[in-house]
Amino acid sequence: MATEPEIGAMRRALDAARTVPRALPNPRVGCVLLAPDGTEIAVGAHRGAGTPHAEVDALAQAGATARGATAVVTLEPCNHTGRTGPCAQALVDAGVARVVFAQIDPDRTASGGARALRAAGIDVESGVMAEEATDLNVEWTFAVTAGRPFVTWKYAATLDGLSAAPDGTSKWITSDEARRDVQTFRAGADAIVAGTGAVLADDPRLTVRDDKDMPLPFDQQPLRVVVGETKIPNYYRVFDRVAPTLMIQSRDPATVLQKLVENGIRHIWLEGGPRLAGAFWNAGVIDRIIGYMAPAMLGSGRAALEGEATTLADLRPIDIQDLRMIGPDIRIIGTPGRMQREDFD
Repeated sequence: MATEPEIGAMRRALDAARTVPRALPNPRVGCVLLAPDGTEIAVGAHRGAGTPHAEVDALAQAGATARGATAVVTLEPCNHTGRTGPCAQALVDAGVARVVFAQIDPDRTASGGARALRAAGIDVESGVMAEEATDLNVEWTFAVTAGRPFVTWKYAATLDGLSAAPDGTSKWITSDEARRDVQTFRAGADAIVAGTGAVLADDPRLTVRDDKDMPLPFDQQPLRVVVGETKIPNYYRVFDRVAPTLMIQSRDPATVLQKLVENGIRHIWLEGGPRLAGAFWNAGVIDRIIGYMAPAMLGSGRAALEGEATTLADLRPIDIQDLRMIGPDIRIIGTPGRMQREDFD
């Protein structure tokens, strides 16, 4: 059973992992090394593909003091060689006496760390604050286990549910505060996806920007993905040098998702285009919805979603997880739910 110092260390390891906005295609992971008396030796975090894993980061800080220590990690130490070596072996080589971890690694190519540690004579305990650790990497865990990227659909609409005027324009329905809020969520995805129609209508940048509306450094930008068969002129802003851009000449969700799997994408931020959103919705591959409702009416125009519903029986509920005001706008975060018979009673 984990001790109080180990539980406290796990909380600090989770906090360390949260300081990293995005480590995709890898998970966010934190590690705390404790001396035999329970005092903290070092805190490590993984900051993205190609950088040291959290355990190695902490071990490098600790040096020789890691011998006989307890490593508290938010994810089972990996047991494979990718861009970096296996963390399980690094812990063995450092002379760590005990390892406490939260989430069991769902990635078959990297799992087996606990088994390797035990084989080396290291005391191992798993499942400590596992729920909190899993929540930290919901999108990554889903992508690894489902075999496709996690899809977050974002839309902005008026109170009458319209996302574009009759002429197709849809820019700046919501407030500056809402648009700044969007950047925080965008930064957590490794691809931003929009349809050709939305790109042609609004010429969006599809980048993560700071409070001064300036793009963040290149190595922090998600992949920009433009979906559809219509040609986009090369002077549009999605082709600037701020971030890489991938064109996928298909609106079929299965084709799009497979192309993104091939590009190592774990979490896509879907926005721009009710027809594209409708295709993903109809295919049942939207996993989270983030909607911003502006306190305004259009009266006519395009709905935020173009689905295939023909009767009220096609209604699908949203399980709301968060509801709050962002400036003058309403932000709703939820997941698609399943309609129950009693919902019509």
